[in-house]
Amino acid sequence: MRVHEVKTPVLRLAYEESGPKKGERLLLVHGWPDSPRTWDKVLPVLHEAGYRTVVPYLRGYGPSEYRDSFFGKKPRRTGQPVAFAQDMIDLADALGMRSFHFIGHDWGARTAHALSALFPQRLKSMVTISVPFQPASQEAPSFPQARAFWYQWLLCTEPGAKKFREDPVAFGKAQWDAWSPHGWYTAADLAEAARSWTGKDFEGTVLHSYRSRWGHAEKDPRYAVLQTRFEATAHLSTPTLLIHGMEDNCTLAETTDGAGQYFTNGYRRILLEHSGHFPQREQPKETAAAILEHLQEHSA
Repeated sequence: MRVHEVKTPVLRLAYEESGPKKGERLLLVHGWPDSPRTWDKVLPVLHEAGYRTVVPYLRGYGPSEYRDSFFGKKPRRTGQPVAFAQDMIDLADALGMRSFHFIGHDWGARTAHALSALFPQRLKSMVTISVPFQPASQEAPSFPQARAFWYQWLLCTEPGAKKFREDPVAFGKAQWDAWSPHGWYTAADLAEAARSWTGKDFEGTVLHSYRSRWGHAEKDPRYAVLQTRFEATAHLSTPTLLIHGMEDNCTLAETTDGAGQYFTNGYRRILLEHSGHFPQREQPKETAAAILEHLQEHSA
């Protein structure tokens, strides 16, 4: 797959584009720890239906790198969802995508929520996978969910951060092993995804993402206005489909119970049996069919 690049104020943002040249463009965004390869078994279904797909590498992943300087200063390795959202707007602007459907898994789902809160006029609809929207006022996770988030708490400690920096691929593999039923991936699947976890910006972005999420790192002042607006958002107006695996051991399926209360313009949840945290990899046929149905329902 050929990799393209656009320059944003902060990044050299890499992306892949494929499908019918005259098809309507969709944005599909991967999560952590993953890469654009997470969509490989979903894209053919979307292409067959006439859609053209744009699949970026999130900041810090693979060839997406921070620019050497920003007004004479090195940019922060920022992992906040509002930063990801701004990156997607910058990419869409560069490609002439005034409004678009958005599909995101894990960090990509968090990006979708930020986009809907901050740039609702740009979204036609969104599909979020494995992560629900929860307003900033939500309390700490339940004890079962907190236990599943062990890796996030570990990264908020200095020994944990050191362990992650020593071998980010092994750390990612530990999540793949824990989050879904045994045997769901091959060694080749992991190796291909892990090619995006070895760049010079990956570790800093990941650590900032989780540390800033739980108050153990300062949020980037560059995004202060967006962050304030996002934290004040209690409801989202974008028509949304949430796909969640019943055997997700990262974000427990029960965390999406009642999530429809936060959506004002249409919301649907699909729970997939025998699927863990990566439905688009584990059950691509069912995931692609659900995405396609949602797109067709919300296309003009």
